[in-house]
Amino acid sequence: MNRLARRLAPRTLRGRLSLVALSTAALLMTVLTVVFNTVMDRHLEHQADDELRNRAAAVATTVDTSGPRVRVLETVNDSLLDTNLWIYTGTRLLEKPPSAAADSALTHTADRLAARARPVCATAQTDNPRFVRLCSQPVSGLRSTATVITAVDLAPYRNSAGTLLSGSLILDAVMLACTYALTRLAVGRALRPVRTMTDHATQWSAVGSDQRFGTENQPAELARLGTSLDALLDRIRTVLRHEQQLTGELSHELRTPLTRIVVELDWWRARPRSADETEAIHEVIAEAAQSMRTICDTLLNDAREGAQNTTTAVGATAVAPVLRRLVDDLDAQKQLKTVVDMPDQQLEAGVASPLLERIVSPLLANAVRHAGSTVTVSARQLPGGGVRIDVTDDGPGVPEEFLDDLFQPGRRADLGDGHDGAGLGLPLARRLARAVGGEVSHDPEHTPGAHFLVDLPAG
Repeated sequence: MNRLARRLAPRTLRGRLSLVALSTAALLMTVLTVVFNTVMDRHLEHQADDELRNRAAAVATTVDTSGPRVRVLETVNDSLLDTNLWIYTGTRLLEKPPSAAADSALTHTADRLAARARPVCATAQTDNPRFVRLCSQPVSGLRSTATVITAVDLAPYRNSAGTLLSGSLILDAVMLACTYALTRLAVGRALRPVRTMTDHATQWSAVGSDQRFGTENQPAELARLGTSLDALLDRIRTVLRHEQQLTGELSHELRTPLTRIVVELDWWRARPRSADETEAIHEVIAEAAQSMRTICDTLLNDAREGAQNTTTAVGATAVAPVLRRLVDDLDAQKQLKTVVDMPDQQLEAGVASPLLERIVSPLLANAVRHAGSTVTVSARQLPGGGVRIDVTDDGPGVPEEFLDDLFQPGRRADLGDGHDGAGLGLPLARRLARAVGGEVSHDPEHTPGAHFLVDLPAG
């Protein structure tokens, strides 16, 4: 039974609200119909009683009670007065309708009314079967009393009541149909903005749009819905942007080791190589592949932990070996004078070694790309306990008009410099540094060349 009810229940909100409105209207119309028809039945009954009393009063004028015996006077049109008419003196019947038998239900009812000797009305059912209304009217004289009882057939009144009931039921059906139709129409129009907002939210969430619903010129309910959808769209846009950022960063970081692999393979296939040369190429490819794996693990772990709103796992890494390894790799790619200035004491940064490489590598790559002849890398202990790494080159420096966009993803100072970078290195370095409580910044006062600073927590 419950399964059938669930299957028959409307599946849409508009259908459910329309059904609730229809049920409520049906209950109200039922109550009003019962009350209306009850009142009309009583009203028609009172009309019949008034008619009978008027007829009884007219008949009473033909009854003479001035003498010791009651006499019925003959008058014009007395045949109309004799129709459904009983006259008693006490309980003795003087006159009755010609069609009424002495033992009929109407006569017995008239006898009971005459015995009461006061104005009273009653309803009797004949053998037809038909309902007849009877009313008694006492007539008092100086020396005698009589009782006049008149009757009327209730069929016309019952027909009127039936007609009213049928009309009420038809009106109820029409009202319920109109209620259901108007409720569906009204609910549909009321829900149209919600449907529109849903369609817009679906479109905007698919592309990470910055359009929002806002709360202006909205009803209170839709304003709350708009606020909730705006918050959801903000989260979706953040996720999409993070996904795009991760894809771009992976592409940016994997470009260098992939280039090394391609170059080594092209060199190896250019002509036959000796076993020693082939083994050396294998070592370079294996090193580049390991570097790609480290890059992927570092960025994916950072993305996963960032999505969980936790800080990147920290560690203790000796700064000098990492910087020297990065400098050696750069020297192998481009012949520059690279100066590494390290203090005597062992510096340790509070980050994992792969993460430290990913933070410093973009800065060194930029320095090597733009330096004229020299790149300087230095590290020192900060008074507050942190570690600072400085990367300086003697190139043209950062254009002044580009300073505001220096750390914006996808921005490059000169698109025609022959470099195929995507403008993601510096933003990636800053994001990774901030993830562990550090910072990457640029010193605009340094001349000539560019000076970048990496501040990291101490290990």
